[in-house]
Amino acid sequence: MAKGLMSGKVCMVTGANSGIGRATAEQLAMMGASVVIVCRNRSKGERVLSEIRSKTGGSVELLLADFASLDSVRRLAEEFSKTHGSLPVLVNNAGVAKIRRSVTGDGFETTFQVNYLSHFLLTRLLLDTLKKSAPSRIVNVSSVSHYGGSIPLEDLQLRKGYGVMKAYSLSKLALVLFTYELSRRLSGTGVTANCLHPGAVATNIWGNAMGPLSFLGKVSKLFLIGPDKGAETPVYLASSPDVEGVTGRYFDDKKEKKSSAESYDEKLAAELWDRSSAMVGLSP
Repeated sequence: MAKGLMSGKVCMVTGANSGIGRATAEQLAMMGASVVIVCRNRSKGERVLSEIRSKTGGSVELLLADFASLDSVRRLAEEFSKTHGSLPVLVNNAGVAKIRRSVTGDGFETTFQVNYLSHFLLTRLLLDTLKKSAPSRIVNVSSVSHYGGSIPLEDLQLRKGYGVMKAYSLSKLALVLFTYELSRRLSGTGVTANCLHPGAVATNIWGNAMGPLSFLGKVSKLFLIGPDKGAETPVYLASSPDVEGVTGRYFDDKKEKKSSAESYDEKLAAELWDRSSAMVGLSP
């Protein structure tokens, strides 16, 4: 970790109250970045803010947003834009896994909205700032689970046959497709977009589930890597000179890997982009 490598660069990290997000924010702050951590809960966010500042001595600030609310995401983008003129790095990390199907106040399946759709909206709203900050980077935290995912365009909300892994894999595949489509649309702007699998990380995402997955989450933590190790690839993509100008790629353990066959379907990616734009009220 090269101290000073990110000096003066503003980095936003979503879902930074724990796990990979917190570790990513902490490591970027240690490298000299001015880090904006995005958390849902104020008290937890303020505690994490204090702890990261104390540990790193870096410039860290807190913004609040609930990714189960599109209006909350819009307020986040507006608040950030009022106080910051640049954004060289955006790390889209916030995630959830719901054992039972639920719907947000916006009417979308919760896992789909929190893991993918709200990050789609946030990225779109911050694109002008990212472009002005070029060379800049968008880093989307996906998962190896995307290999088992599919995109049912006529039932993105999984009204039929919902399952927690089905929903989670769908959302993570959507992030990969979004990354590739975004990289094509940003060609020539100096903004790169890449995605990654952070490794089998012991986080709260499965432990917070109910029923059998809760038990499995607790047991599996005995065999999984820690958040600091899981943050290595997002931090690498956010900061390393090795990937300067690299875009539209999927990484695992800081190495480029082939993603699923479906993730390279450009027609599907374009259709998902158009449908996602309509869902969040933006033009394609």
